Amino acid sequence: MVDSTMRILICDDESALREALRESFEREGHQVVAVADGRAALDQATTGAFDVLLLDISLGPGSPDGYEVCRELRRRRNVLAIIMLTARDGEVDAVLGLEAGADDYVVKPFRPAELRSRMRAVLRRGGSQALGGEVLQAGDIVLDIRRREVRRAGQEVALTFSEFEVLRAMMLSPGTLFNRQELLRAIWGDSAYRDPRGIDVHIRHLREKLEDAPEDPQLILTVRGAGYRIRER
Repeated sequence: MVDSTMRILICDDESALREALRESFEREGHQVVAVADGRAALDQATTGAFDVLLLDISLGPGSPDGYEVCRELRRRRNVLAIIMLTARDGEVDAVLGLEAGADDYVVKPFRPAELRSRMRAVLRRGGSQALGGEVLQAGDIVLDIRRREVRRAGQEVALTFSEFEVLRAMMLSPGTLFNRQELLRAIWGDSAYRDPRGIDVHIRHLREKLEDAPEDPQLILTVRGAGYRIRER
């Protein structure tokens, strides 16, 4: 069971699964809105305040698919956590979801415990990990853990849940080399069921948002064959 009350938005065109998830989460005391269409998901996510969006990739004819919904929300600088739901048996779809801006994914049919473990990590936004009040700095990048806010040269930068957690882990230990599994654990507490290539996607997005020349990074460095580290200043 997820440990604290969350505001959950579900977008899935399979009515049986959508309603089963809604009823299950409501029984646990969570606030749930369930929709079947990508446009409705965009409207709800834009006008409402949600902690997490469970977003199906395939949403049927006439609806934007999950990738489109995810990309549009990120274009609007919406930073709610997005977990993609996919019936497709392939890691390629999962990586495409991460490329679109999703934080994580589960493959149908999924175990309820697996889905809840992914969602539990979202609670860290307002949980114990955000209570330290620490402010971290690397060059002109400032990360405020309490506010879950990142600024570059004084300007706020919108990061997704996973991007923030990856950056936080590395900034807490500047110069330390992290492999993919270690960074996955920094986000979710474990690395089970997750494609390590997803870390590469998050790193690329961070460079695009924080580096002057993402193709020649000076802040987030790659150690070939080993992992990533933040440059010590």
